[in-house]
Amino acid sequence: MSKRILVFVAILIALTAACSRSTGPSSESGATTAQPAQPRHSVDVVKATARDVTIKAGSEGDAVVQLTIQNGYHVNANPPTFSYLKATELELPQSPGVSVGFIVYPNPLTKTFAFAEKPLAVYEGVTDIKAKLKVDKSTKPGQHDLPGKVQVQACDNQVCYAPGTLEISIPLIVK
Repeated sequence: MSKRILVFVAILIALTAACSRSTGPSSESGATTAQPAQPRHSVDVVKATARDVTIKAGSEGDAVVQLTIQNGYHVNANPPTFSYLKATELELPQSPGVSVGFIVYPNPLTKTFAFAEKPLAVYEGVTDIKAKLKVDKSTKPGQHDLPGKVQVQACDNQVCYAPGTLEISIPLIVK
């Protein structure tokens, strides 16, 4: 019985070693085969940044969150083409002295993909989401950082990746 176990272990070790070998050219040959790794999450290919916004106490202004979507990928528009698609969504919780009036999503691109029965509304490249902010008269002047989140699901022409959340902070200067 112990010989069978030893043979099994030897075969298992040989298979493991064979499966872990690289199938591409070795680095000794000088050839480089570095290919970009496939993303595992949407946040690997989408970045969100917020621009500074200055608003006078008692007034309104627009905060702008810029999405940068890596070339070759897209995210679903808001609203998405189909209800089962995950929309790109900006979430800004209420902050002391600042309220969010409404959020304006950019006009989408309409693109055809082999996996969809009809063209989809998507965002690609660089696009801006705007949020109408109202600052209370009693808000103290100075820098106020408004926390927020952007929900995204990135896809390429063949597959969609796990949805993700991008944390942002909108730099608000109250005058």
